[in-house]
Amino acid sequence: MDISPPLTEPAGASARPSEYAEETQGRLRKLSLEIVIGALSAVGSLLVARDAHSWWDALLMAGGLLVTLLVLKRWGAGRFPGVALPALIVTAAIWLVGVLAADITTPVYSFAIVATLALVELRRHRPAVIAGITAVTIVVLAARVVTAREELAGVLLKFVIVSAGVAVGGIILTILAAGVHNLIGELEKAREREAEMAVMRERVRFAGDLHDIQGHTLHVVKLKVTLAKKLLHSDLARVEEELEEVRALVGDTITQTRELAYAQRRLNLSAELENAKNLFEAAGISAHVDRAAGVVDPRASELLGQVLRETTTNILRHAEAGEVRVTLSETGVTIVNDGAQDGPLPALRGLAALRERVVGEGGELTVEQENGWFRTAVAFP
Repeated sequence: MDISPPLTEPAGASARPSEYAEETQGRLRKLSLEIVIGALSAVGSLLVARDAHSWWDALLMAGGLLVTLLVLKRWGAGRFPGVALPALIVTAAIWLVGVLAADITTPVYSFAIVATLALVELRRHRPAVIAGITAVTIVVLAARVVTAREELAGVLLKFVIVSAGVAVGGIILTILAAGVHNLIGELEKAREREAEMAVMRERVRFAGDLHDIQGHTLHVVKLKVTLAKKLLHSDLARVEEELEEVRALVGDTITQTRELAYAQRRLNLSAELENAKNLFEAAGISAHVDRAAGVVDPRASELLGQVLRETTTNILRHAEAGEVRVTLSETGVTIVNDGAQDGPLPALRGLAALRERVVGEGGELTVEQENGWFRTAVAFP
């Protein structure tokens, strides 16, 4: 029996949402990086325009800014660790040259951005990064003090205030950029987890539907074969009739299983009511079906049919019922049988899975056991 669905359409259909989600995440990540680069570039350009006293100063600061933007590009592509150390060395050197040769502290902006990225991304090497940043800051400060012509207090005040102000600006922008970058990464992970959960839910749903179809059929086949065996030497015509019904039931189960594999299976509530009544009567159980009204909602009707099928199978398997009453209304169905055993309420198993699906559709499934009667009710208010 081949019930496997074709791989082309379903696979393509299921892949499209994932592809769209990945494309959207990629566009979001790219847009975020472009915004970050634009903001850092704008601030860097303003600093160059404000502090450059000559073409040499402008080229020096622009060089540091260019290195920073290249590093940001590599960071956005997930390849920052490979350029972290060279970028720290280059931006530190540009900062030192700016302080010694041009008497400007603006290049600290580029060094602060690269250093912040290193602290955020290189978590395992964070102590070494902190030590390196501290060492560079001390070296630059000492060089500025040694080469200064004005008083030490004035040098320190000017250097510390200006450098700290410029550095803090770069650090804040970089931290915000890293926060957005990490948030997008969390969104991607959440999407992956949601996709995995969707696959798991679909597998559980498929397994439940397959159990409903084949478990029900196998039990009915067992019942009819047992009956045919009893009648083998007394009523061959009835035996032939029972075996024909078994053949038809197996054929119908094959069809339903194939439809399930193609996600086309739909239960007919009226057919399930008639089938349940026939099965109960074949098992010697008095069955009363009251159709007060028909269920309007197709989705609710399908779920009611599944609950009716599962309950019918449970009664035939586990209950010692002599009477079953099925009541269908506009909002639900109620199945009551007198075969409840003494003791606590048994485990629901199949009905427990169906209860989750019913609740998910806005309905309610209740099970009660009292004075030898077992009641299963589903309602969609």
